[in-house]
Order: sequence, then C-alpha cells, then structure tokens
Amino acid sequence: LLALFTVGTAPTPPLLLNAISFTIGGGIGMIWVARTGGFARLRAISWKIYAFGTLGLFGYHALYFSALRLAPAAEAGLIAYLWPLLIVLFSGLLPGERLRRGHLVGAVCGFAGAALIIAGGSGAGFGITALPGYLLALAGALTWAGYSVISRRLGAAPTATVAVFCVATAILSAGLHLALEETIWPATPLAWASALALGLGPVGLAFYVWDIGVKRGDIQLLGTASYAAPLLSTLILVGVGVAEPTWLLAAATVLITGGAILAARASLRG
Repeated sequence: LLALFTVGTAPTPPLLLNAISFTIGGGIGMIWVARTGGFARLRAISWKIYAFGTLGLFGYHALYFSALRLAPAAEAGLIAYLWPLLIVLFSGLLPGERLRRGHLVGAVCGFAGAALIIAGGSGAGFGITALPGYLLALAGALTWAGYSVISRRLGAAPTATVAVFCVATAILSAGLHLALEETIWPATPLAWASALALGLGPVGLAFYVWDIGVKRGDIQLLGTASYAAPLLSTLILVGVGVAEPTWLLAAATVLITGGAILAARASLRG
C-alpha cells in the first residue's frame, strides 16, 4: 500500500511527507518502547547503528517519494520493488551463502522488466521525461536491499532501535525540508488520511516487523516471500484506477515478479 498512499498525499513534497509519516511511525514506536521498558537498552547502542538505521530509512523513502512525484506510480513503484530480488542477490554475498545460477537468471529477468519500463516508448506514462523518477526508484531499491541485508549483521541491536531511526529520520527530513522545499501540506481529508495511513502502516508498523524478520528469520526466504510486493502493489494501483492496465505494465510486472520467483527457487533448492 506504500505506492497507493504516496499517490494519495500529492502534491506534498517528498521531504515533508517523510517528516509527517516518520513522526507518526516514530511516535508509535516510542510509545511501545516506553510501555515495554526498552529505553535502558537503547542507551547501550552504538551511535553508528543509529546513524546506519536513520540513513537507511531516510534514504529509501526520500528516494521513493521523490520517484513517485517524478514518474508514474505503477512504473516507478515496480522499479523500486526490485529490492526483494536484490535482497536475495545481496544475501548470497553473506558468509555461508553463495549465488547460484537461478539467482543470476532471476536478476536478468528482473532488470529486463525495469529496462522495459525505462525504454518503454512513447506510451502514456513512459518515456524520457520520467527517467529521473525511474533512476531514483532504482536507487531506492538498492538502498533498501542494502539496508535489509546489512541489518542482518546487526542482529544484537534490539528492534526498539527502529523507533529511534524513525524519530531521527523525521527530524532530519523536517530540517532538510525547511532548507530545500516549499511547504505544501496535504490539502484534503483524503490526503491527510493517506499520510496518517503511511505513518501507521508502510512507514510505521512495517518497519518493526521487518526488523524482526531480517534479524531472526531466513533472510533469503524473506526476500523470496517479498516477491509478491511488486505484483500486489501494481494490482492495487490498477484496481483503484491510479494506473492504466497496459500490456507493457503487465509484461514488466511479470518479469520483475518472475525474476524474484526464479531467485527464490534457487534459494529454496540450496
């Protein structure tokens, strides 16, 4: 639902949207930390972990929100959702893991889907004018995959640290917004509802459960299960009328989702 709610907040600029949604997500996290007595553990965490987590959350969402402001939501969202495939590929570089032929074939399919979007011709929503948004979406995919895989190496850090990441991201985003952007608040009840939904779900609860998954679960299986994300996101956008159901969009969805499935099968067989 990240793409749908992002579209719903337009034209609020990316950094301000970051600040709003992470304030909500971070506030919820801090209430949870307070109720569970987690503040004592947070004081023992290295500043390097806080810096890493903040840059990961800030970077991905600043790139993602910017991408969906500069390019069609479904197409940019599909490129951003290369991250499940990238997680499987990057995890093959971890100690005790290795890349297999299926991983590489899946990567070729996934990136072919992204290339199809970028070079999709002159149809509505495609073309050179959207290229900056597509490149930002690709940068976002690389950022989130890297953040998720490296988080695996930080397993000793409690999930409560994510609340600090969110609050720090909100503060950083607000400062940069004031310096770089024009302030445009959500203008309608629907836009505010979308911003609230972002903070509660995709930019809130999702981070805490994701942190538990990457630290305590099977990282390759997690990346595998996430292959459904680009498919579901695209279907939702088409279903509500935000995106037009074109053959080009369908082909790109099949390639990106199928590439992740191929990589998933290679992981499961290993």
